[in-house]
Amino acid sequence: MALALVTFAGISAIIGYGLLGLGLDAHVPIALAAIFAGLVGRIVLGVKWKEMEEAVFSTISSSLGALLILIAIGMLVGSWVHAGVVPGMIYYGFNILSPGIFLLATLLLCAIVSLATGSSWGVGGTVGVALIGIAMGLGIPAPLAAGVIISGAYFGDKMSPLSDTTNIAPAVAGSNLFDHIRAMVWTTLPTLIIVAVITVVLGVKYAGNASDFDSSRILAMQSMLGAEFPISPLCAIPPLLVLVLAIMKFPALPSMMAGTFAASLMSLVNGHSLPEVLSAIHYGYSPTVTAEFAEAGDGVAALLAQHGLSMASETATEVGELLSGLLARGGIDSMMWSLSLITIALVLGGVMERCGYLEAMLTPLLLKVRKVGGLVSLVMVSSFISNVFLGDQYLAIVVPGRMFNSAVGRSGLSPRMLSRTLEDCGTMTAVLVPWTGCGAFQSSALGVPTLEYLPYCFLNILNPIVAAVLTYLGIGIYWGKDGEDKVEKRTDINFDFLRHDDEETSAATVQ
Repeated sequence: MALALVTFAGISAIIGYGLLGLGLDAHVPIALAAIFAGLVGRIVLGVKWKEMEEAVFSTISSSLGALLILIAIGMLVGSWVHAGVVPGMIYYGFNILSPGIFLLATLLLCAIVSLATGSSWGVGGTVGVALIGIAMGLGIPAPLAAGVIISGAYFGDKMSPLSDTTNIAPAVAGSNLFDHIRAMVWTTLPTLIIVAVITVVLGVKYAGNASDFDSSRILAMQSMLGAEFPISPLCAIPPLLVLVLAIMKFPALPSMMAGTFAASLMSLVNGHSLPEVLSAIHYGYSPTVTAEFAEAGDGVAALLAQHGLSMASETATEVGELLSGLLARGGIDSMMWSLSLITIALVLGGVMERCGYLEAMLTPLLLKVRKVGGLVSLVMVSSFISNVFLGDQYLAIVVPGRMFNSAVGRSGLSPRMLSRTLEDCGTMTAVLVPWTGCGAFQSSALGVPTLEYLPYCFLNILNPIVAAVLTYLGIGIYWGKDGEDKVEKRTDINFDFLRHDDEETSAATVQ
């Protein structure tokens, strides 16, 4: 137990120093941490390299389905942006903005855009910037507006099948994508409703400032989207197709391929050539009109006349920069960063699992758990601690996921209970920690310090609480193997089998 804690502290120090001290991406620090964990296992515990290698291969192979889905997501997003699907959803989403219910409209708009793009960062750095400016014009405090923007953005990020975290969680927990999303509805949708009520109540105070509502930037965004894409209600066809296939319980991979195919057909009908369509699927979408305005400099007026747009030159440049950043996404290549990070993190998880560090740290805690609510709370605490000490959202999902995977599987609970809980806390609380990438990015993009917007991130704060309460009440608990599980109002759980664990890996367990 002591050696396991020391090793985990060393791993945290290596990753924390790499991320926070040196400002590196997570890849190399995680790889160095895996090497450190492996050396301790080999030198101190005597675990053979062949055994660690087999454990790593097993861990990665169990997640290959999710890694393939991430590639499919890159293809899907590239084709959806190119066909005008994502721009159309953003365009129509702007129509719900109303000064009388600005906070509620902001929450819903950010949720829609994030669902469409699978990126909370994309929302914060684009639509969020515009909404912050409008909020200040209405007299709404920037921290409050930022908190509502982040709440909406993280609802979409968490629930969108296009989001990397939504795919990583079921990958490490052993569930599948659409079952994972269905499970999250139990905890996330009630939380969104609560937050919507809060925004309505808070918004009453500022409803009298409707005369100060400046929609010029929103109208400019819609105009520029219309200049670059053929916006129409037909943009709903690919998402509806994927939704219908999900409801019919088709596997995620063929469902996403169907969505990609539908969007590609739309692009061809819109006049794009086959090489252009395939290029978007491979490399992602490259903005045209919006990029021209972003880079035009003194030539903005001529571009406005060329495209028949009417707006101030400064607004055109600003909107062009925002939209080109939002739309330049998708493609297989765009997923390589996430794929490599997940693979390296799985290597670390496999080494820690084979050397027995995870079992040594968890067993004493799990033996005291007697309710599913207690297990859920323990997973959430582990995810939050990972966010605080490891400083990375992905690690807050992968590390606790690998820690609890085996015990949850043997307890009779469905794997989607673990994947849901990892997102309920790991995904949601990352943006509340100033030194994580999420917290630092949103603070920089929205111009509000993390600790100032934190009290107003209602969804991020309430979601873990709602999840724990519902589980203690026996609501939305899935029992059974993946694919055969069902909801039961059964809250008792027992991990006494850990006392008599005679599996082969127990030989390497740290005492």
